[in-house]
Amino acid sequence: MTSIPNNMSKDIHGALSTLPAILKGENVRFGEGAGKSLGMGLLGLGVLLALAGFGIGFSGALGTTLAHALGAYLVGTMAVLAVCIGATIFLMIFHLVNAGWTATLRRQFENIMSFLPFAWLMLLPLLILEIANDGVLFRWMHADFAGDYLLQKKSTYFFFPAGSDSNAFPAFFVIRYLAYGAFWFYVTSKLLKWSGEQDRTGSAEPSSKARFMCAWALPLMALSTAFVAFDFLMTLDFKFFSTMWGVYYFAGAAFASIATVSLICNFLLRKGKMRGLVTTEHFHDLGKLQFSFTVFWAYIAFSQYFLIWYANIPEETSFFLHRKEHGWKALGIFLIVGHFVAPFLIILSRHVKKNLGLMLVMSVWCLLAHIMDMFWIVRPMVYAGDAGPGPGAQGVVLDVVAILGCVLIFAGYLVQKVAGGQLVAVFDPFMHEGLEHKNYV
Repeated sequence: MTSIPNNMSKDIHGALSTLPAILKGENVRFGEGAGKSLGMGLLGLGVLLALAGFGIGFSGALGTTLAHALGAYLVGTMAVLAVCIGATIFLMIFHLVNAGWTATLRRQFENIMSFLPFAWLMLLPLLILEIANDGVLFRWMHADFAGDYLLQKKSTYFFFPAGSDSNAFPAFFVIRYLAYGAFWFYVTSKLLKWSGEQDRTGSAEPSSKARFMCAWALPLMALSTAFVAFDFLMTLDFKFFSTMWGVYYFAGAAFASIATVSLICNFLLRKGKMRGLVTTEHFHDLGKLQFSFTVFWAYIAFSQYFLIWYANIPEETSFFLHRKEHGWKALGIFLIVGHFVAPFLIILSRHVKKNLGLMLVMSVWCLLAHIMDMFWIVRPMVYAGDAGPGPGAQGVVLDVVAILGCVLIFAGYLVQKVAGGQLVAVFDPFMHEGLEHKNYV
């Protein structure tokens, strides 16, 4: 494994003078104020759409309910959260293994990662409304289910130190939510701080600090990813359980985050930035990762389905039986084809992975498939059980409004973050490897 060089100049002016021309000036930075108007516009529109989604749900317009609004908002928020988690985990792995080829890409992983605390905060309105209404989507909070036998068995996970009586507050659930946020804020703020310090000083020491922290923080990141998926997705049906659920959510997070990084780099190159820094060789490797997690997601999804089918436990099989009926079967087929078969066959080609135009199309497609995956998990539960048949096709309007609102909030932030800072971590100790990167397989 390559070690971090210690002979980086401590004189920042001297270090800058030795940088290649492609690491300076307009190639690695937009002008003052670039992207601010567009970013603020997208952010503002996203907030308005999210609020409009809540308004439609509260008013009962289009035959919808508050549960429908919360479900659509949860889809968008968990999709965005997954992208941020995936980028954070990849960045930590890159630091941990000294992945030199990613040096020119690292800043875009950092930009996505920086939204993770905000994505966590986007869950807060949902949590407050759920607790205030004694469970809307999270029916295990509702007094009607307090005496349920299975909920009694799981009451410690939700209500500790109290029991699952009709007045219980989900204390342990809230504590976990706060713990995720505190841990994610610590990790992301440290990584961003050290990256900024390296930009200012030219020292290799911040990379050493990041690598050390990632060694102990990466396992905790994996655990927090699994448990946030348990808490905000699997508990929509508190009787359902799957030991592979955390890995399933991570697979989608990795799949979507690579697509997002590829999309950002594609747009930057089309704007005339990062020329010679991100090449077809880097896109080839991003394509390999995209292909890998296309297969990994399908492997985990099938393994989960197969084990539940084989065990034939009612609390588990009900999850798939409900999504096989009530008009959700077509969406399941779309995920098989759109989330696996199509990306597998298309990105398999070496030509596609090195073609910026085709990778742009595939990045957008993969992000759409990721959102539909979250939709398939959440949306069928909105009108499950005794909640009624649902509003039909007109309810799609609420779904689109709320989900698009969450996505635009994320996009507006990213536009400002990417355009407002340096596009490359120019003093990354492995920048020479990133600049010379070539594929031999």
